Amino acid sequence: MSAKLGAELTQQPKPAAGKQRTLLRRLLSQKYLQVMALLGVAWMIIFNYIPMYGIIIAFKQYVITHSISEAPWVGLDNFKEFFEDEELPGVIWNTLGISLIKLIIGFPLPILFALFLNELRSIRLKKAVQTISYLPHFLSWVILGGILATWLADVGIINHILMALHVIKEPISYLAEPKYFWGIIVTSDIWKELGWSAIIYLAAIAGVSPDLHEAATIDGAGRFQRMWYVTLPGIKSTITILFILAVSGILNSNFDQILVLRNSLNESASSVIDVYVYQTGLVNNRFSYSTAVGLIKSLIALILLLIANSVSKKINDTSLF
Repeated sequence: MSAKLGAELTQQPKPAAGKQRTLLRRLLSQKYLQVMALLGVAWMIIFNYIPMYGIIIAFKQYVITHSISEAPWVGLDNFKEFFEDEELPGVIWNTLGISLIKLIIGFPLPILFALFLNELRSIRLKKAVQTISYLPHFLSWVILGGILATWLADVGIINHILMALHVIKEPISYLAEPKYFWGIIVTSDIWKELGWSAIIYLAAIAGVSPDLHEAATIDGAGRFQRMWYVTLPGIKSTITILFILAVSGILNSNFDQILVLRNSLNESASSVIDVYVYQTGLVNNRFSYSTAVGLIKSLIALILLLIANSVSKKINDTSLF
């Protein structure tokens, strides 16, 4: 009896082998999805991970006429030079100033826009508002920069309107005045991205259970009360994750936008880290130095991401990881 039982046990497939066959069958049944996923992984490796080899030129004195391996090592000299640069305080001030204003003003506006847009009862009006608000996102900053330069010129429409309303007496060349540059950058960025940024919040609002709104209505809650006590808590996790990502990108000042709108007259207010890296790296051919600056920026972004994620996890138990 025992011998027969032992023979039966030896004939049974091993659990590991059974799991492998199950995994193989599942992969074969999902072969088209797996191919699509593998293409995405291959794209990420080729364009995101392999180029990371070039980071080592931050610790070398690299020139474009030689290969990376031939460049001599200089250690942390490029990093020291950056921290000793006289332009650093102004660059950091402009970068943080523009980014913090965008974060304080530009981050909550798409949330409010999505909340009020969701409350519109007219489907036609809602679609019209959505379309109008989305359109600027699909225009490049080269096009929008030309439009803004025309509007903000001495003979532009902005000066005509303000003079007609007796707000100003003489036309102002706004892009030639550094004191107006931050306001122009923040306002134009909100104008371009407001509708597009609200898409994620609208999708999150659509996932809030209608039963909660019905219960709140039965309890006598008005429209604004439902927005505050039902809708906002329902999209809290989405808001938190996007805020964490926004904090980690606080050193990004939208390079395309600033490069298009900056000039020699507003340079004192438009010199940010991205423009600084562009000028030192591509214009002045200091590839090692600009790579070092970019690496410092990436490390700071990583630290900010970890801090924001940790704080968010402790406060409302929502985080990226």
